[in-house]
Amino acid sequence: MSTQPTKLKRSLNLPLLILYGVGVTIGAGIFALIGEAMLIAGNKAPIGFVMAGVIASATGLSYAKLAAVYPRAAGEAVYVNIGLGANWGRIVGLGVTITAIISSAVIAISFAGYLGQLIAVPAPILVLGILAVLTGIACFGVKESVIFAAIITAIELGALIVIVWFGADSLALTKNWVAAFSPSADLAQWPAISSTALLAFFAFIGFEDIVNMAEETVKPQINVPRAVIATLVITVLIYTLVALIAVSAPDPNAIAVSEAPLATLFAQLTGGNGDLIAAAATIAMVNGILVQIVMAARVLFGMGMEGLLPIALAKLHPVRQTPVRATLLVAVLIAILALTFPLGGLAKTTSMVILTVFTLVNISLWRIGNQHDADPSLQRWKYLGLVGAALSGGLLMIEVFNQMTNLL
Repeated sequence: MSTQPTKLKRSLNLPLLILYGVGVTIGAGIFALIGEAMLIAGNKAPIGFVMAGVIASATGLSYAKLAAVYPRAAGEAVYVNIGLGANWGRIVGLGVTITAIISSAVIAISFAGYLGQLIAVPAPILVLGILAVLTGIACFGVKESVIFAAIITAIELGALIVIVWFGADSLALTKNWVAAFSPSADLAQWPAISSTALLAFFAFIGFEDIVNMAEETVKPQINVPRAVIATLVITVLIYTLVALIAVSAPDPNAIAVSEAPLATLFAQLTGGNGDLIAAAATIAMVNGILVQIVMAARVLFGMGMEGLLPIALAKLHPVRQTPVRATLLVAVLIAILALTFPLGGLAKTTSMVILTVFTLVNISLWRIGNQHDADPSLQRWKYLGLVGAALSGGLLMIEVFNQMTNLL
C-alpha cells in the first residue's frame, strides 16, 4: 500500500503569503496600465484607481470570509460547490484554471519576444525553456516557489517604491491631491472616470489566488483572510500614489502616450533613463507565469480532492509533497497554447471569466449565509455577498457590452 502523503505541506507563513498575493496582483500589467488610464481620465485617473480598489475590496472581503471558514485548495470551486452545487463549482474551478493557463501563455510569448531581441534563439525554444525552469521550481516545493516569487515581487515593489520616492515632492503638495481627487464639476468627465475604474479593476485581479494556497498555509483560517486584505490595502495604496505622481509629473501627456509609461515617468522624475523600470517590468513577467502555474496546479489538486475532477490530479510527490501531476498538466497546456493558438481573442475573454467567478463566489456567500447550519460569521456577512455580486455582475455586464461593441 502506498504511503504517499495526501495533504499538502503547510510551509507558508503570513509574510510569504502576502508577498505571493502582492506579486500575483501587481504583476507586469500596472507598468503599462497607468498610461492608458491617464489617456481616458486625465488628471482624475487616481480617482479611477481608488474606485476600482473599493469595488475589488467588496469581493476581496467575501473571499476572506469564505476562506476563514473553508481554508481549502481550489478555494473558489469549493465555495461555489457548497453554495450553488457541484456543476457550478466545477465550472468555476475550470474557469479559474483556464484563465491562469491563457494568461501564462500570453506572458510567456511576450517574455520570449523581449528576450529574443537580446539573444538569437527562436521564440518557441525560449518559451519552452522558461516554462521548463519555472515548472521545475513549482514542482520542487511550494515554499521554494513562493520564496522565488517573493524575490521577484520585491524587485517589482522596489521599482514602484523608487518612483514614489522620487515623486515625494509631488505627494507633498496639497494642490496635487486637490486637483486629482476633487469632485469634477464637469459631469461629462465622470463617464471617463468610470471607464478608468473598470480598466483599473483588472490591475487588482490576483488577490483571489491567495485562497488556493490555504492548504499550504500555517493557520490558514487566520492568515489567508489577513493576506487577502493586506494585499488589497498594499496594492490600493501603491497604485494610488503612483497614479497621483504620474498625473502630477512635468509632462503627463508624454506618460499617457508612452508604450512604457512608468519608465517615461521615472525618466522625467530623475532626469535619467527608464531602463531600470523597464527591466523590472520584464522580470515581473517571470513572476506572473510562476504564480499562475502554482495556483492553477492547486486548483486542479483541490478539485480532485473534492471529487470535481479525477482523483489522479490529487496525487502528491512522496518527498516534495507538491501536486506534480497537476503542475505538469498545467505546464503542458500552457506550452500548447503558447506555441499553437492565436491568443489575442482568448486573452480578451479572461476578464469576463474572472468577473463571472467573482459574481458566483459572492452569490455563494449569500446562499451559504442563508443556510440555518452555516457558520455564524457567514450568516452575519451574507449581505456582503449581495453587494459584491451586484458590483461584479455590473462590471461583467459592462465588459460584455464592450466586447460586443468591439465585435460590431
